Amino acid sequence: MNPSDLFETDILPTPSGDLSIKFLGHGSLLMNFKELVIYVDPFGKVADYSTLPKADLVFVTHEHFDHFDLQALSSIRKEKTQLVLTETCAQQVKGGIVMRNGEKRSVAGIPVEAMAAYNLVHKRPSGEPFHPWGSGNGYIFDFGGKLVYVAGDTENTPEMKALKNIHVAFLPMNLPYTMTPAMVADAALAFRPKILYPYHYGDTEVSQLVDLLKGEKDIEVRVRKLS
Repeated sequence: MNPSDLFETDILPTPSGDLSIKFLGHGSLLMNFKELVIYVDPFGKVADYSTLPKADLVFVTHEHFDHFDLQALSSIRKEKTQLVLTETCAQQVKGGIVMRNGEKRSVAGIPVEAMAAYNLVHKRPSGEPFHPWGSGNGYIFDFGGKLVYVAGDTENTPEMKALKNIHVAFLPMNLPYTMTPAMVADAALAFRPKILYPYHYGDTEVSQLVDLLKGEKDIEVRVRKLS
């Protein structure tokens, strides 16, 4: 058996072919599109990356160890792997592409936009937000005209709530660092993704989100193993 077959997988059709999404766990995803192998936030605690396919593209949302794992990254990196990083992450890894909040570019033919990812409410005892504005990215991928938003560690920011035409959204719900179920529901009701995956949810009770959105027939909440 291929080690990657051990993980739950969803197949999403697009006008340019199928998008495969494997749910590695926590904030970590493995996507396949047009023969490209794409990782988001590899983290060695959730998978043995030495057994997984080498990456064509890797996107890192921010510098926290459970999103920016240098050992996991080295296991999947090959000579031609393209890394997309924040400025802080780029200080630790050479050869990456830095994307800043609001920047758009094409990476290996995939249009990508970097979204702001930050806290409005949840803060450290010092008063500093767990994720300050400007330091982290979410990413919006255009897969054959289907927009997939992987939010990173963030709350329900004005930038998020202003999004349009999102087909799939991954929204974090790990307390106290990101959103409560009510915050995720608030964001989802604002920009109305067709498919909503709560992810990186830790011990937060996912059923609360399902209950909050159960009357919204055009927002499908899909729960996968991403604690």
